[in-house]
Amino acid sequence: MENKIADLMSRIEAMKASNMQEIEDLRVKLLGKKGEVTALFDEFRTVPPESKRLFGQKLNALKNAAHSKLESLKESLGSLKQDGAGSGNDLTMPGTPFEAGTRHPISITRSEIISIFRKFGYDVMEGPEIEDDWHVFGALNFPPEHPARDMQDTFFVTTGENPILLRTHTSSVQVRAMETLPLPIRIVCPGRVFRNEAISARAHCIFHQVEGLYIDEGVSFADMKQAILLFAREMFGADAKIRMRPSYFPFTEPSAEVDVNCNICKGKGCNICKGTGWLEIMGCGMVDPNVLEASGIDSKKYSGFAFGMGVERIAMLKWQVKDLREYFENDLRFLHEFETVI
Repeated sequence: MENKIADLMSRIEAMKASNMQEIEDLRVKLLGKKGEVTALFDEFRTVPPESKRLFGQKLNALKNAAHSKLESLKESLGSLKQDGAGSGNDLTMPGTPFEAGTRHPISITRSEIISIFRKFGYDVMEGPEIEDDWHVFGALNFPPEHPARDMQDTFFVTTGENPILLRTHTSSVQVRAMETLPLPIRIVCPGRVFRNEAISARAHCIFHQVEGLYIDEGVSFADMKQAILLFAREMFGADAKIRMRPSYFPFTEPSAEVDVNCNICKGKGCNICKGTGWLEIMGCGMVDPNVLEASGIDSKKYSGFAFGMGVERIAMLKWQVKDLREYFENDLRFLHEFETVI
């Protein structure tokens, strides 16, 4: 048996391979169920007890040598491939280029919304995505029992008297603006927001908003309506029309939902607008006096309006995307559809 071990050890040291299949064949020949090393371990059972320790050490050394040789052959083969030697490849040929993406429709839409309001004299302000309860709810006139504070709507990071949470709207940035900026204030607040919702073709737990705020002396509901109408015509075309429906938000009074005439069916009615000829694009309203006072603004002297829209929603209408989940798939086929968009 000692001669068999010595002979196999010398053959292992001399083994060579030129591809992965040959290395695999060597592994099976040596270490497979019927391999030579395996056969010697089976023969080890017949060794006299007084010799077992000596032959056991030699067999283990043989097995380790086989494993080391196979790994060494793999490494040398990998090195040859990296160098191009023996690979059969022409190293003078150009490599395969990576397929590049393009600008994301959400980024395109967000930039367009911001550029429109910049033309109207609005500045851009951003804020943290992880916020406290005061800036997301308390300062915006949300009562303690409001359902938006519940776990099914909000992602809470901590709990307590003033919990930390993922912001559910960019209105928190408006609060920070009212607390810190000099009057008058005219800003738009773009950003990512989070709500604990089921993901579907029309909803997601992560989405993007652009909210606006204008506070000055003598600001009226008519000013807000005109600003939104001008935005709709800039975004959807000169023939765009809007309508306002009464609504409720804790931080505005009076409040309204804004619809734009469906740009897919041109107001005639289709499955996208559910046959109404109108599509909802944003919520808006006059800033509630309680919200102004909470941020230290004299509500008897100043007034203002606020509005907020979902960027995904605007992009769906503008590009006629029917499934909101496509925005998050990073499918290059989908993104290439926006290559020509400036």
